[in-house]
Amino acid sequence: MFDYRYHALSLAAVLLALAVGIVIGVAIGDSNLVSSAKSGIVRDLSAEVGAAQRQTGQLRAQLSAEEAFANDLYPIAVHGLLRGRSIGLLFLGNASDRLDGLVRDAVSQAGGDVTTVVAVREPLDLAGLARDAAGTRFAALGEPATSGAAGAQLVERFGALAGKQLVSGGQAIGHELLSRASSHLLSAFDGQLGKLEGLAVVRAEPAGMVPEAAQSANALESGLVRGVSDIGVPIVGVEQTGTEPSQVPWYQGQGISSVDDLDATAGRAALAYALAGARGSYGVKGTANSLLPAVAAASGHA
Repeated sequence: MFDYRYHALSLAAVLLALAVGIVIGVAIGDSNLVSSAKSGIVRDLSAEVGAAQRQTGQLRAQLSAEEAFANDLYPIAVHGLLRGRSIGLLFLGNASDRLDGLVRDAVSQAGGDVTTVVAVREPLDLAGLARDAAGTRFAALGEPATSGAAGAQLVERFGALAGKQLVSGGQAIGHELLSRASSHLLSAFDGQLGKLEGLAVVRAEPAGMVPEAAQSANALESGLVRGVSDIGVPIVGVEQTGTEPSQVPWYQGQGISSVDDLDATAGRAALAYALAGARGSYGVKGTANSLLPAVAAASGHA
């Protein structure tokens, strides 16, 4: 549906620029040579610009009608996809009320419930995490000897364990490392820890950190995603159409599905299908495989 709008607006802009160029050329040229043609050219161009403007209005009306149709169809298309499922939302970096609301809307429309929202504190407080992990191998997180590649590997393993615990739930969740380390690992927490049947992930590019801190943050993020994936829980990276830089390449590098237009109706529908089990990169950017999953294939996972 986007082609209509871009085509119409581009056509109007080109014709208007052409008209301005012709008029300027006429003004600075030989008036005796071009005076006989000037009126006809301007008249023809004015007619073409007017026609383009009318076409733009018609296409805008058509676009609005199609968007209204999509909005009406959306609840039907995702109805029951996530019925009764508990879904989590993980922010890698700062939380966003806007994205929180968009994810909740997508999940609730599909019959699910967002029961857990967490945001990872970045840069990491490795010393605090090491104290929380006393008595385990992760107590070494705060030691200078674990810096560099060895330290990043330990941080990633810690992240993988935390990711598994985030989605697995169980009777011992209150005594697990994730709960013990939550005050130093998380900057925000809403809901309750328990078994999750899907996880949406929002990543913010680590910025303003020294190289060692950025390396640790990247290692933890990769570990968290790997831990969730190892459990077999659907995990989907999401962003809005205007997100810069796009995090889709990072999501793809982690081997997880993604949605790059969560602020659009189609994006929220794609998220519902991806949380139900569809695999791929969905949206409107160049990194997307398609706008939406194949409905028949995705429905088989619901």
